[in-house]
Amino acid sequence: MNILISDKLSPRGVEILERAGFKVTVKTNLSKEELCKEIGQYEGLIVRSGTQVTADVIEAGTRLRIIGRAGTGLDNVDSEAATRRGIVVMNTPGGNTVTTAEHTIAMLVAMSRRIPQATASVKAGKWEKNRFMGTELANKTLGLVGLGQIGSYVAKLAQGLGMNVIGYDPYLDPARAQQRGIEVVTLPELFQRADIISVHTPLTAETRGLINAEAIKQMKPGVMIVNCARGGIVDERDLYEALQSGHVAAAAFDVFETEPVPSDHPLLSLENFIGTPHIGASTEEAQENVAIAIAEQFVDYFKRGIARGAVNMPSVPPDVLPQLQPYLTLAERMGSFQAQLLEGGLRSVTVEYFGDVANMTVAPITVAVLKGLLAPILEDVINYVNAPLVAKERGIEVKEVKSGDAGDYTSLLRIKVEAGSQQHTLGGTLFHRKEPRIIDINEFQVEVVSEGHMLLIYNVDRPGVIGIVGQVLGEHSVNIAQMQCSRAERGGRALLIIGLDEPLPPQVLNRLKQERDILSVRVVDLSKGS
Repeated sequence: MNILISDKLSPRGVEILERAGFKVTVKTNLSKEELCKEIGQYEGLIVRSGTQVTADVIEAGTRLRIIGRAGTGLDNVDSEAATRRGIVVMNTPGGNTVTTAEHTIAMLVAMSRRIPQATASVKAGKWEKNRFMGTELANKTLGLVGLGQIGSYVAKLAQGLGMNVIGYDPYLDPARAQQRGIEVVTLPELFQRADIISVHTPLTAETRGLINAEAIKQMKPGVMIVNCARGGIVDERDLYEALQSGHVAAAAFDVFETEPVPSDHPLLSLENFIGTPHIGASTEEAQENVAIAIAEQFVDYFKRGIARGAVNMPSVPPDVLPQLQPYLTLAERMGSFQAQLLEGGLRSVTVEYFGDVANMTVAPITVAVLKGLLAPILEDVINYVNAPLVAKERGIEVKEVKSGDAGDYTSLLRIKVEAGSQQHTLGGTLFHRKEPRIIDINEFQVEVVSEGHMLLIYNVDRPGVIGIVGQVLGEHSVNIAQMQCSRAERGGRALLIIGLDEPLPPQVLNRLKQERDILSVRVVDLSKGS
């Protein structure tokens, strides 16, 4: 695999990739045009915050299979465009948690005690002791907007300073926050109660300009604001006016809407504002941590198929994968098998889980079913990343059903598909917990080894049909690897399933279709499946 690293990365990360046998190229400070020209020869791309991985870059990366961000934020990566192309996007959310949280606290202390301004004064040869009156942090209320890994760690450090911590996070269970000593409140209540506000959310359409003039009006006079998350969450123009008026006593930013920040930016002219050049994660420990993490994630993905840290596909933890992998294989093969029997547009897919498998994390298994279903019927590249999106775009309804009762089996998967005017059902299980088997096809009970080339013949249940099929195959030197019959009722329709060593020649298929008592003939190819 060829890996391009387009931002500065710790040498430890490069060492891990090269030791795994990857060819690593480091080219930093590429323009968009240069990156588009370069990216076509790589399967993997590793970036930090400097490289903008736009839709154009992704389109030019014809061989790309994975984009990795050595860090937390992904606002510089067009994840939607990557998903449409079936490219895994992953980050290292825990690699810079501690260092970013510590930088937030450092900014908070520096802002409240006016340390940068006092330092500048001393270096200018002054001794203005009475000018730099500070504010104690003990017993002050810190309001955290966002209680993810970084926000939660900031809370822990702030509590060590004797601060009261309140927080707003619509995606966090309040009980978990309370266990950490954080009082969960609404956003308006946080604005009204907090002495200091620190934001720890990603930059999205919902969070852009989250702290603006209207929000600032709700805050206490003399409030202080910290942003070490993403530029744009705080409206910089509105903050400038509030700092000038004194309603906001001080602010400290490590991130800005435009970076590098222009030298004539209004905020830089204010004495009650301090800023750093996006160095929240810039410690030797953090740089090495995220480099090691992203490199190991790349190795896991390319060598073992484990997508740790993936943001656009279900991620299977390494300790769960051995148990889940046989079901992923079964699900994908069942989906592929079913797709090759369908006629008409695919409208809905219901995946039913029975027995032990119903107690597992089934989301990746459902994705495997979709991948298997869509890959044989679409020209697009379908994989575990883009299968759910493609299904959604095509208007295919996807459902999951769970039940503890698997009947005679330990675990059972059943796929119900509506296509055209018909409904098709396929059941599957694992023999000895690892061998995929298809056990029913619509009304027929079978036991099919789901691999290789297969011939499915629906016929009238009459004597001599099997002999005719065997004769035709023998005349054309087609060897039968395995064969089984199933019927719903005597004299009705029957199903003959034949495993073949090689693909069936077209002329043999046409010959079989012409034989009396043969209702239909379908060929299924699982030789390229999981």
